[in-house]
Formats: sequence, C-alpha cells, structure tokens
Amino acid sequence: MDLSSEKTQRILSKYKFRDVAIEELQKIHRIFPGMTPSTGTYTFTDSSQKDLLKLIGNLPVKYGGRSYNIPILLWLMDSFPFTPPICLLRPTANMVIREGKHVDAQGRLHLPGLRSWDYPKSSVVGLLNEMIAQFEEEPPLSTKTTGGTEDPHDLLAFVSNLKISDGGSRHHDQQLNKVTVIGGGDLGMASVMSILSKCKVDKLVFVDVAESSTKGGSTDLEIFSLPKVEVSRDFSASAGSKVVVVTANAWSSEQSYVSVVQTNVDLYRGFIPNLARLSPNAVLVIASQPVDIMTHVAWRQSGLPPTNVIGAGCNLDSERVSHALDINLNTHKPAWVIGELSDNKVAVMSNTGLSSSVKPEMASGSATTKPLLDRAFEIVKNRGQRSWSVGLSIADITNSVLTDKKKTHSVSTLAQGWGGIGTEVFLSLPCIMGASGSTRLAGVSLGQEEDSKLRDSVGSLSNLMSQLRI
Repeated sequence: MDLSSEKTQRILSKYKFRDVAIEELQKIHRIFPGMTPSTGTYTFTDSSQKDLLKLIGNLPVKYGGRSYNIPILLWLMDSFPFTPPICLLRPTANMVIREGKHVDAQGRLHLPGLRSWDYPKSSVVGLLNEMIAQFEEEPPLSTKTTGGTEDPHDLLAFVSNLKISDGGSRHHDQQLNKVTVIGGGDLGMASVMSILSKCKVDKLVFVDVAESSTKGGSTDLEIFSLPKVEVSRDFSASAGSKVVVVTANAWSSEQSYVSVVQTNVDLYRGFIPNLARLSPNAVLVIASQPVDIMTHVAWRQSGLPPTNVIGAGCNLDSERVSHALDINLNTHKPAWVIGELSDNKVAVMSNTGLSSSVKPEMASGSATTKPLLDRAFEIVKNRGQRSWSVGLSIADITNSVLTDKKKTHSVSTLAQGWGGIGTEVFLSLPCIMGASGSTRLAGVSLGQEEDSKLRDSVGSLSNLMSQLRI
C-alpha cells in the first residue's frame, strides 16, 4: 500500500484522526490487499465538494457455484474511521445495478453495519466481510442482455478477467454447525474431544499448525477416523466455520518475555487474517498464551468486530467458583472471575439466581459478598488449568455460540469503555455469548482492592502490547 504521493499526503493531513486512519488503512491492506487507496473529489448532495481518500477494488463472492469479483468504491470521510465510509458499486457499461434491500438505484450500499457504525467496534474490514455475505445472498449486479432481462447467474460472466478462482476456499456451508480448531498438542486435542462431546456439530476441522510448538496429534485422528472430523494442513478447510478455536503456540528459546510473546504474534500473523477472510461471520475463541495479549493481537490482525474475537480467559475459573458457591456455600448465584488471567484476577457475583430468566447483572462489591467470594476462591485455588479442563471450558463457550444460548461467560474481550477503562486492552469480563458473538454486561463499582488489581493489569498489558510488532 503506497500512501507516499504528495497529493495523498496533502489530503491525508486534513483528516482529523490521521494516525488512526493510517492504521485502519494498513489493517484493510493486510486483509484485503486488492483494495487500493487513491484520491478524488467527492460531490455531496448539496453540490459541495471535498478532496478525500477513496478505496477502489473488487470483492470476491460466490454465487450459483461460480466465483466473481464485485467492483466497489468506498469514500473515506475526513473524520474516518469515526464516521462510516460512503459505499458504492462501480458497474461497467455492460452491468446493471440490481436494486434491492441494501442497494439503491444509484448503486449506493445501505448495510446494517453502516447504520450502526461505532468505531472501534466497527471497521471497514468488517464492513467488507458484511458486503461479501450480502452479495452472496443477493447479487447486486447483473449483465445487460439484448432481451432486456437480467439473470444473476450471468453476473459478470462477460468479463473473463474479473472471474476468480479461489481453490474452493469459500463454500456454502454457513448454515452448518461447523467448528475449526487450529493448533495441535494436548490442548488442541482436548478441545476437539470436548467439542465433539459437548456440542452438536455437523463438521469439525482440525488444522495442525506445523510451525506451532504444540503440533502433533493429527495423525492419531486420521488413523482412527472420527466421525464428522476432518484433519487438514490447509487453512482453506476452515471456510464457513461458525466458531474457530485457536490453541496454537510458538514459544521460542529467547530469554526476554517480550521476545517469547513476539514469536506467538509472528505465528498469528501467518494465519489469523486468512481465517477471518474465510469465515467472516465466525466467533474466534483464542486459547493461546498469554491469552489476554493474544486475543488482543487476534482482534487487531483479523479486522473482525471485537464482539467476534474473545479469549477463553477466566471462563474456567468462573465456572469453578460458581460451582463452589452453589454446592459448597449454598448461594445459588452465578459468579465470574474477571480481569487478567494472572494473580490479579478478582471475583464478582450476580444479582440474580442461577435459574432466573432475568438478564444477569453484576452486583456491586459489598461486605456481604466479598467473604463468600474469597471462600469460593479458597476452595478452588489448588486446581490447575490442565489441557482437558481448558478444553471443556472452550467447548462450553463454543456450545453457547452454536446454540445461541445467551449464557454469560467470563471471556477475554475488549475492555475499553468498561468501568472507566480508557485504554485499548483485553481483559476477562462477563459477556453474554450467542450466535452473533459477545455482549458485555454493564460495569459496576468494585471494591478498592479489586479495582486496584484491574488497573494494575491494564497498565501491564498495555505496556506489553506497546512493545510488540503486531
């Protein structure tokens, strides 16, 4: 991506959030390298004009068993990315715009993602993935014919150089309960087995990453030929997944902790963008370590909305504490362990009972709940996080997504804006998990000790992120 021309730099200098805009453009280029930035003059409906940046390119879609590129144009307003782009089709002389639910007669796109735009939750990468999904359901262009009819199956067929071949990497199995597990080793295998036991899946793809230090296990799966399981070395097999679980790690022998984490970041860079492109509507569940950092990295590299990228985080601890409160202490209220997956994690309790149909809410820290939570922590403190136990936790999260269960899990999520946190950082927070991803519960006032631990985690995680090359 080249932004070095004098005209581009001149126009870019007038953008209110120039540095953020450049970062977003770089993210778009990583995921959709075919979207090319350039400059132009946009004419508004009141006839006023403004020099702006624009993105021009073709979106790969699949329809009627064939693959095509849909030509589009995005105008980036000077307040981008805090305001959405203006999105247009670019039909050639031989194309006809097919007016529909999300396309007007002039070729302007009106998508839900544009109407609900809320940066940083919203992004152009997410918008482009939404376009692909919509275009595959209802093609926005068709070919002009002499008889005056339009056949969407002839979409772009006359332009041979627009037709693409993606090696079968996109399939119409979005309706299937398809799950992909990335990374071998004990945790990858435990996740596979737990998901098969806990979840109703139509297909489970297991990709054993050769570069991962946790590789291995795929051969045994191939030998014993488990039903519904496909073992692959090709990430394209993950296309159309509803959930993608990432357990891969690539620990190095470096002495510096930052260098060790950087090896994982570099490993992710090789496949996370591709996974997001192949399954743009999937929920990514991250289990690589350190989980809060790697979930943050996966969100940055994928371009997916933060609701669709979560980490296994403190979900296992939360389930254990809730169980201890219910069975040992007879409270019958769910609890969640929140914060960083470290010694700084803290426990909070719900206002509602386990069987309540009311949406759960976090209770403010109080003198009555703290002793109960401390006791529950004491009961479960000697239980380690073994591969099989983490695998069961991952399967529980996966099940909530596949069944749209709306169960509240404590998962690593974008914490910015929660409880006064102003930094872009990922921490475990109670989130309602369903088919469309995660929805955070509202923040509450924490006790001084608990709040101090969360603030310490925010500082340390933010410092580590600043040292990594994402």
